[in-house]
Amino acid sequence: MTRHESFAVTEISDKEMVLATDLDGTFLGGTEQDRKDFYAWIENNRHRVGLIFVTGRDPGFIRETVRAGVPKPDYVIGDVGTTIAEFDHDGFVAPIAELEAEIAKAWGNANAKVENALMKIKGLARQSSAFRYRVSYDLDAKEFDQEALDIVAQLGLDALVSDNRFFDVLPKGVSKGPSLLRLLASLGIENSRTLVAGDTLNDLSMLELGLPSVAVGGSEPGLVEKLQGQQHVHCATGVGVSGIAEAILKHGLLTQA
Repeated sequence: MTRHESFAVTEISDKEMVLATDLDGTFLGGTEQDRKDFYAWIENNRHRVGLIFVTGRDPGFIRETVRAGVPKPDYVIGDVGTTIAEFDHDGFVAPIAELEAEIAKAWGNANAKVENALMKIKGLARQSSAFRYRVSYDLDAKEFDQEALDIVAQLGLDALVSDNRFFDVLPKGVSKGPSLLRLLASLGIENSRTLVAGDTLNDLSMLELGLPSVAVGGSEPGLVEKLQGQQHVHCATGVGVSGIAEAILKHGLLTQA
């Protein structure tokens, strides 16, 4: 029996609330004092608050961020939903093979195929990090050729543009939202006890799930526009972590926050 089965699952499923949060602009956003206060609150409430990072960042960045003093997550959904992992006792992001199997199959070792197909597209600069089930680019909005979207579709994959400066190629049907649902189901966590937090369009798939959600203050305008009228989403005035704290109270997720 693995630790994923015998220890971590029971621990987080017993907690009163689980925060599933993006990093940049969200859990890492807000003033220095806001972050200090919110991180201290997280640490003081570990017995009742679970923490899942849901981010476009890679495992190396997540590990270094925690080493720098950010509260360690219980679990990680990284690489825009293509990594589903535990954050183990040694401080490593440890992928959960059974939860990633469908992701790997949908990707099918497409890295080289994607890079070759997009090689001559203007406005894209491939990011240097080597990802397992995605290819990511920095995007120059002024130069970007929309043909890239058609090329990715013809490859049977999904393209995601976020913050008007990032372009991700992902397995068909894979993003933050579906991966979060897969993880929550495997852990036995009720959706109604999970607060989802984000700030850019690559968070849209998880903010639209119907779970208690927050688009923190300063969110990408395109994201806020798409979330209009969705009653489960609180559009916060507070930036970063202060927006998350605002939403915990708004949604009434803890008996006493």
